[in-house]
Amino acid sequence: MPIRPENRARYPKDWPAISLRIRTERAAGRCECVGECGRGTHPGRCPNVNRGRAYGTGSLVILTVAHLDHTPENCDPANLRAMCQGCHLHYDREHHRQTAAATRRAAREAAGQLAFTVPADPRSP
Repeated sequence: MPIRPENRARYPKDWPAISLRIRTERAAGRCECVGECGRGTHPGRCPNVNRGRAYGTGSLVILTVAHLDHTPENCDPANLRAMCQGCHLHYDREHHRQTAAATRRAAREAAGQLAFTVPADPRSP
């Protein structure tokens, strides 16, 4: 997955080497997802291999490295998983939903739109 420019400083300087080591040495070029992506489309380890054809779609597989805790600063190997782009996108879908909502909210507030809040019931204790 491409690193967004605003997040680049959160990755260590040696991230390219870390990512390469996870994808080639540990994962041997194959997606390491064993279901944590939540797709439910592969029993056991995902069969997708870097630069091969994705099962089901036939699209080109690009092996990426996912941070399981969604924290780029945490590059402990136990927190990293080589994943094909399909598994990585599915694994991150809830995190992406949350960050997109926060980005939209910040843009509205920056434009001067106030957040809608329901006033407290004056009768409640």
